[in-house]
Amino acid sequence: MANHAFFSILSRMKYINRWGLMRSTRNETLSEHSMDVAVIAHALAVIGTQRFGRLFSAERIALLALYHDCSEILTGDLPTPVKYYNGEITQAYKDVEKSAKGRLLSLLPEDLLPHYQPLVMSECSEEEGCIIKAADKISALMKCLEERSMGNTEFFVAEAGLRSTIDSMDMPEVQCFMEEFLPSLMLTLDEVE
Repeated sequence: MANHAFFSILSRMKYINRWGLMRSTRNETLSEHSMDVAVIAHALAVIGTQRFGRLFSAERIALLALYHDCSEILTGDLPTPVKYYNGEITQAYKDVEKSAKGRLLSLLPEDLLPHYQPLVMSECSEEEGCIIKAADKISALMKCLEERSMGNTEFFVAEAGLRSTIDSMDMPEVQCFMEEFLPSLMLTLDEVE
C-alpha cells in the first residue's frame, strides 16, 4: 500500500503563524484560524437558513471553510498589505496558491481525490464563497478584539478596517451574528451566563 502524505502535510497547519507583520500577545496558528472560520461559517449558514430563508448547506460550508486557507501550509501566510499591494502581486499569489493546492491534492490516493478536490480547490457557489469570506473577516476581527482586550494597540487599524468591511457586507446573517454573538467575545469566562 502506498504512503500518502496529504494528512501529514495538513497537520502542519499548527506550525503556520498568522499576522506575521503584527506584534501579537499570543500567536494564532493557521489551524486555529481554519477551525474558527469553519465554526463561524457554519453559524452564518445556519442563521441564514433558519432566519432569512436561505438555502445553505451549513455542513458543506463548514467543510469548505475548514480548507479555505490550506494552501498556506506550503506558501505561508502572506500579509494582507503585501498580498493586495497591486493587481500583479495579487494575481501572482493566486497562481502560487493554486499551484500549492495542486501539490496538496497530489498527495492523495486517486480514489479519494474527488472527495477532497472541491474542498481544497474551494469549488463553491458565489453565495457559499461570500459566507466563507464573511466568516474569515469575522475571525480576523475576533483576533483584533482579543489583542485589544490584552492591551495591544497594534491591531487598532486592522480592527477598524475589518469592521468597515464587515459592516459593508449586505448579508443579514452577518449582521445578525455581529449583533448577537460578537459582543460576548469581550466577556471573561466568569461573566458568561
